[in-house]
Amino acid sequence: MNFHPVEENLRQSFRILAAGRPGADVAELPGVSIASLGVTFQMFNAAYLSSPVETHEEMEIRLQIAREHFEARASAWSFWICEDWLSRAVRRRITRTCQSFGLHLVSEMPGLSAEAIEPARRNLPELDVRRVDSKETLQDFREIGSTCFHVPPAWFSEVFNEEFPARAAFACFVGYSRGLPIATAASVPSDGAIGIYNVATAPAHRERGYAEAITRYAIGTAIQEHGQGRLILQSTWQGLSLYERMGFRAVTRFSVYNSRR
Repeated sequence: MNFHPVEENLRQSFRILAAGRPGADVAELPGVSIASLGVTFQMFNAAYLSSPVETHEEMEIRLQIAREHFEARASAWSFWICEDWLSRAVRRRITRTCQSFGLHLVSEMPGLSAEAIEPARRNLPELDVRRVDSKETLQDFREIGSTCFHVPPAWFSEVFNEEFPARAAFACFVGYSRGLPIATAASVPSDGAIGIYNVATAPAHRERGYAEAITRYAIGTAIQEHGQGRLILQSTWQGLSLYERMGFRAVTRFSVYNSRR
């Protein structure tokens, strides 16, 4: 399968989050895309490759372009690298190369794709799923996300700020059981694809099917609103088996490197 829809949808999700923010920065530089929210959480001040990298020297040039861009703004930042942009030789050395530019590896995740999802193999729990469109649902979304992704609450709230519910293209959902917020998911459309993000379940309610239930809800709602498209995910390694049961297959891998600021 082609990795480009997966990589492009990820960049589009950051562009949507960045749009209209005072400190945001969206730019196309030689071989590098910038989609930065200008927030404290550096993983959301992101650079991406936008074309293939064949040599180690070429990778160094891309890293230098990105570093100079963010240093001029005195901003902590991250480089989200889709490995399929890299030649084998560059891929073998990429961690050492990034380290030489002050970047350290913080996350690796498979990029997944599916034409459609498979029917559920088990009975899934009922959820009262609500779109994030109020202060109450936004706060519940933040609390689950901050806990599950191990991000300080203030950082997560800065990314998903008070204006966030107006960003309809980044549709977020909270699933409730007996009035308690249990799980979250989000969807982002782009050029015939639908990306699923922020899938999380409160720790006390895991291993019960809530993640699958809200993922299926987010997918179904996105298809109703935007039409059928290729389905996209960036999974944790722990969640990979769930998504494979749903019909997703790994088509690439992302490595995220953070600056040390």
